[in-house]
Amino acid sequence: MKESIRRFDLPVPLGRSFPLGPSIHNDGVNFSIFCRNGNSVSLLLFDHVDDLDPSHEIVLDGVLNRTYHYWHIFVKDLKPGQLYGYRISGSHEPYFGQSFDPDKILLDPYSKAVAVPVGYQRAAMEAKGKAGCPSMKSVIVDCSLYDWEEDKPLRRPFAETIIYEMHVGGFTKHPSSNIEISKRGTYLGLVEKIPYLTDLGINAVELLPVYQFDEQDAPDGLVNYWGYSPVSLFAPHPGYSSSANPLGVLDEFRNMVKALHAAGIEVILDVVYNHTAEGGKGGPTLSFRGIDNSVYYILEKDFSYSNYSGCGNTLNANQSIVRRLIMDSLHFWVTEMHVDGFRFDLASVLSRGEDGAPIENPPILWDIESDPVLAGVKLIAEAWDAAGLYQVGTFIGDSWKEWNGKFRDDIRRFLRGDQGILSHMVTRLIGSPDIYDHKEREPEQSINFVTCHDGFTLNDLVSYEWKHNENNREQNRDGTNDNLSWNGGTEGETNDPHVSVFRKKQIRNFFMLTLLSIGTPMICMGDELRRTQRGNNNAYCQDNEISWFDWGLLQKNGELFRFVKLLIQGRLLRDMAKPQFAMSLNQLLKNAQFSWHGIRLDQPDWSDNSHSIAFNVHSLGGAMESYFIINAYREPLIFELPVLGSDRQWKRWIDTSLESPGDICLWNEALPVESNSYFVSANTIVALISIE
Repeated sequence: MKESIRRFDLPVPLGRSFPLGPSIHNDGVNFSIFCRNGNSVSLLLFDHVDDLDPSHEIVLDGVLNRTYHYWHIFVKDLKPGQLYGYRISGSHEPYFGQSFDPDKILLDPYSKAVAVPVGYQRAAMEAKGKAGCPSMKSVIVDCSLYDWEEDKPLRRPFAETIIYEMHVGGFTKHPSSNIEISKRGTYLGLVEKIPYLTDLGINAVELLPVYQFDEQDAPDGLVNYWGYSPVSLFAPHPGYSSSANPLGVLDEFRNMVKALHAAGIEVILDVVYNHTAEGGKGGPTLSFRGIDNSVYYILEKDFSYSNYSGCGNTLNANQSIVRRLIMDSLHFWVTEMHVDGFRFDLASVLSRGEDGAPIENPPILWDIESDPVLAGVKLIAEAWDAAGLYQVGTFIGDSWKEWNGKFRDDIRRFLRGDQGILSHMVTRLIGSPDIYDHKEREPEQSINFVTCHDGFTLNDLVSYEWKHNENNREQNRDGTNDNLSWNGGTEGETNDPHVSVFRKKQIRNFFMLTLLSIGTPMICMGDELRRTQRGNNNAYCQDNEISWFDWGLLQKNGELFRFVKLLIQGRLLRDMAKPQFAMSLNQLLKNAQFSWHGIRLDQPDWSDNSHSIAFNVHSLGGAMESYFIINAYREPLIFELPVLGSDRQWKRWIDTSLESPGDICLWNEALPVESNSYFVSANTIVALISIE
């Protein structure tokens, strides 16, 4: 250690307990950290990110520098960019819930930037005793220096929202992205591809975790690619920045947000408040474990880590200190980083109390629900957890939307040809009233999706019936075995023209049901170009071409891109998407005037053996009538068409059995249907329209 500065050696101001974290003043920085059970707290200052030892250590006095459970100090003349950390002493008795270790350098939970040394090794952090490699360091930043210009939240209604779930790094890392190497896989790289998103029709991106995470939390030799391994709940991940300066990371993230907003695209963050990168027993001590283990984590009666997240530990979200941390984190991302919404990973964990049991009115969820700073912010719940708590349709509050896992499963089963699924599929198409009509929720309560980052891509859903995760080095044991997929007769890539035609048709079918159903549609990155992960349904550790967006597919599969683009345009033109028709799901269904048919008019077949349905919908404005025909049989059917008035005629908007450009068109280019019936090929969906 170069120099040890102790409180009794120098007249260091005592500081104050608020706000938590570092706060910048004209003449220095105030530090405050919560620690209830520790005996001694030291503030460490570092000159370089790779330093093993601090240049200065300030030992806080347990009386003078402590107010209640908050330890604080004011250090003069410190500036933004200063590296720091903490050392905390106390009892090291994991069997009684305490894991203090004075040899560990700890990150500040409230730091807004984290610097990662070149020599960081997660395995060394897991070792007991002093690590032989440099630790991550917290960084003092001044968020007030950024110029947002005229940037403001977009506040787009869910009724007009098309969500694109994407990975910041994987979107532009592939060499085919044709952007300069320094920007590939970065926030700025995403900015360069904004024209692609706007051309497709996307107006909201849902970014996989961008909070600082531990890339080494993966099997040996692999990388934690998805980012569900948070180290900090405030700091943007520096691995997605072209800047080596920790302060530059924040600016690049904000530049990205500002550019997306300028293009009319909202930014939704996939956030992880259910666990951290410290894992379970034997995991590294990076921050929370060494600050106050029994406060930050839910522990079992034997003081082992509860594991409702499936990742080794569970944050104690309804403990008052952790609640404040989560709320402060959300406030930071909204006020300082201008994000438009959040998708909460395993959100049902947040409904568990301090003993791990589900509680009726979880304080943290009501905090989020009723918070004035978050009013108008998009809130999306993955309403289940890894321990079997499933709350789709019953998640607390009025402002939350939910990932609808039942939509995903029922649509997959129906298009696969499963028995007894028709009525379930239809229920999903009309907004899942079996789940959502009890609360008079808006039609967009359901986030409709058939694929996401977790599982097969859409291309792989129609190409593989079994997972192929050998590259994950877990002997193909990881990932779900229940994919509800159908490969069309051949596993994996094929040159069989019949199988290829079938797969293209099924992909169009999936897109059509997702984008035209009542609810908020979500598309997974690259599905519009048939991105493949070669059958890997758990690519969390594949930071390579298995996961990256291959931009060469735009030329190869441009016809599918066109199909999805025109489908999105058609969705956004629907009368029911217009604000003047805002109403609850119940009201919508009562006023939508659905009529159900089979191959004969007014004779739908709802039996368990049925795989087809037809229905017409009169728009709420009365100017448009639509007729949808869904045939999941493996043979063609002929459907009678409803009779229109003498001044109107059915026109073909979509037929998923046809090759481009016949598969879809602009409404004003739709071709007349001259017959009173329509031939629908096997595994095909047709949409006819009649517009005044």
